[in-house]
Amino acid sequence: MTLMLSRPVLSRHLRLSAASVLASLFPLMATAQISDAPLTDYSCPEGRFVSTEPGAACALQDSLDRLIADFHATELINNPITAGERGDRDALRRLPDVSVEARQQAQARLEAILRRHTALQRRPAFADLSETDRMNYEILGFVLDQRQRLAPFDSSRLPFVNDSGFFNQMSYVSRQTRFATADDYQAYAARLTKLPRFFAQNRDNMRRGMAEGYTANAGILTGVIDTVRALSEGSAQDHPLFAPFKDYPDTISADERDRLTALGQAALETSVLPAYAELLEFLEQEYAPTARTEAGIGGTEAGRDYYRALVRDFTTLDLSPDEVHEIGLQEVARIRSEMDAVIAESGFEGSFAEFLTFLRTDPQFYAKSEEELLKHASWLAKRIDGAMPKFFGRMPRLPYGVIKVPDEIAPNYTTGRYWPGSLEAGRSGSYVVNTYNLAMRPLYNLPALTAHEGVPGHHHQIALAQELDDLPEFRKSLYVVAFGEGWGLYTEKLVAEMGLYDNPYEKFGQLTYEMWRACRLVVDTGMHWKGWTREQAESCFLENSALSESNIRTEVDRYISWPGQALGYKIGELKILELRERAENALGSDFDIRAFHDAVLEKGSLPLSLLERQIDRYIAETRTGTE
Repeated sequence: MTLMLSRPVLSRHLRLSAASVLASLFPLMATAQISDAPLTDYSCPEGRFVSTEPGAACALQDSLDRLIADFHATELINNPITAGERGDRDALRRLPDVSVEARQQAQARLEAILRRHTALQRRPAFADLSETDRMNYEILGFVLDQRQRLAPFDSSRLPFVNDSGFFNQMSYVSRQTRFATADDYQAYAARLTKLPRFFAQNRDNMRRGMAEGYTANAGILTGVIDTVRALSEGSAQDHPLFAPFKDYPDTISADERDRLTALGQAALETSVLPAYAELLEFLEQEYAPTARTEAGIGGTEAGRDYYRALVRDFTTLDLSPDEVHEIGLQEVARIRSEMDAVIAESGFEGSFAEFLTFLRTDPQFYAKSEEELLKHASWLAKRIDGAMPKFFGRMPRLPYGVIKVPDEIAPNYTTGRYWPGSLEAGRSGSYVVNTYNLAMRPLYNLPALTAHEGVPGHHHQIALAQELDDLPEFRKSLYVVAFGEGWGLYTEKLVAEMGLYDNPYEKFGQLTYEMWRACRLVVDTGMHWKGWTREQAESCFLENSALSESNIRTEVDRYISWPGQALGYKIGELKILELRERAENALGSDFDIRAFHDAVLEKGSLPLSLLERQIDRYIAETRTGTE
């Protein structure tokens, strides 16, 4: 079956944008972060390079392998959260340094790596690079150019979005940290004592944004402030960040448990709770009165320049905001016609608006308890697991589970997400389902959500990338939004072929999710480029999808606070569908869906034009093998 629909506007813009966004579950994790290492002098003569080691001397020889290793080392220095997950015991005791001085140091390191990257192309040996090394070189350039392009806009001035950021980053970290030894608990307690410094640096950055007229939208602050208030209240023993000290392995003695518990309680009482109280006062008394009232960032020329850069980086294509908006309108019209056909199939008698009201209000479509919702999600996940070998040749070793969104972040969190796991850390992947306010979690949407966040979506894709032995470390953890989210959206349609949608309502749920992503193209560009209001943005979802009104408000908050990110989903999906149709047409009876899917994923996360090159290579090799 051919899923591709012609997209003439999109197909005109397939040139590689040498930029990328290393998205993560928490936006702050993708920003420049660095340890307390001393500044390095990068003033090396032409033709020489400097290692990333502090105080290193200039050297004569360089190579791609050395450059990649140094880049990876810099990444771990820049982010003690990741470094700790990778085994750096000292990093487990630290939180990122996000001061101005640290950002300047990170920029100096970036520029040094960029100069070496450019210089490598002039070396005679560059012409002899293998195809794999050439792709490594191009993807590293993609990442470096993205960092350099966005650096002037200083995103550290706004270090959060509506549901996550520096203020609740430790909620994620505490659940992703492995606690096996007494030192793991001691390191965690030490990390908690760094929260006052970490929050103070972020407040300084936000004050700089206030002075420069770059602030969060006032509408999203209520949820952020509510989360911070909840984390500032109560006793240490009842705080979510104290949870690790309530669960110990058998290998830790009773005396050690008492000692570690006291250590954790002291960290909460002397550092965590006061830090949250001070942050709450800052947000309420100082920051909120200065927050911008406009939904989008395009009200100034600097904001428009920033948005143009974000569109390029999140889509990886040379598309203008106006072109993205037009693609969105085309997709909304197409999906709406498919929705009408499904309503007719269901036998419902009434208007489109009446059908949406029926779906939003009829009790048959909603779970009656958290347990029921989680059990249904788990059952759907296992159904898809059983169909996977028919559509994929390679499976990851890492399993995944279904868990609820933590209570302290659930009210403002999205419907579901994927939290990556790690074989090395002994942590499975997690399909995270939001059970807060069950009236906004319809069961007919759950099959598409499960496919996107679990398998064949993010877990399958990310776990496979982590297990690719022939890729350098930076590529295993690279997450290009247009590729990753485009794949997730593609799989929502793919599981129809797997037989997951049992009735017209679940099929309509899949179309609702696809409409959700099409409306994102319209409303994100509408608010940040065309000056739309929140009400105009919400109307696209209210009039064209069965998403609940509460869910729509939460989603629009997300787009207001995270400009451009929402664009990658539909743009990436359209490219994958286009490439599948190309492969089907070129290979005819030799087309193998399992081989195609493996080819899409076998190189890890890629900018879309490199994915196109990868699939063209797969087509050519398949043709050669069958001749």
